[in-house]
Amino acid sequence: MSVLQLLMLGASAYFALKIYQHIQTLEDNPNMQNNEYEPSQDEKDEEYSKAMNTFSPYSAEELVQKADEAYESEDEQKALAYLSEANLKAPHNAEILFKLGFISSKVGDNSMAIRYYKESLELDKEDEFVHNSLASVYRAEKEFASAKMHLNDSLSLNEENPVTYYNYGNLMLDMKNEDVALEMYAKAVELDPDFKEAKEELEKLQKD
Repeated sequence: MSVLQLLMLGASAYFALKIYQHIQTLEDNPNMQNNEYEPSQDEKDEEYSKAMNTFSPYSAEELVQKADEAYESEDEQKALAYLSEANLKAPHNAEILFKLGFISSKVGDNSMAIRYYKESLELDKEDEFVHNSLASVYRAEKEFASAKMHLNDSLSLNEENPVTYYNYGNLMLDMKNEDVALEMYAKAVELDPDFKEAKEELEKLQKD
């Protein structure tokens, strides 16, 4: 990245911060709300987006591509930074929100992962992969009821995904329900005989 590009990225972050602070001032100041026109949330989002488009050298699509490349290079923090900027430039994009959730969970920020996954689902409630991913984060947080709900949602959308059954088996083990876990692992192997992890877990339970 050239020095000019770095400077432009810095300017992008600076102006985005200033606009955000300005918006927050309007929201927090009751006198401003009473005496001046209060813009809607859509108008605030549009103002924010225009600023990002003005000062960032990359489009949202380019930023997502750069995030993918950074993730493949195992630089998760850089991937998260690119996706965060992409989200500012193209808010309400289910794919960007999903990837933000995925990378957030990878860096151990489960609360943000849950937030991004939920926002993605608000835009596309029938994305089985988001339901699956959200279930995994809830499981990590030991919110088993929520994890189970999203796995059921994923299965209702696609009953032929072996990964969902594998994840369900893992959840059932955490919930001390080995009988159902065995059934789930068996179903995962039935759908994908080469599913190594599911076969290993199934064999463990069959030996017990």
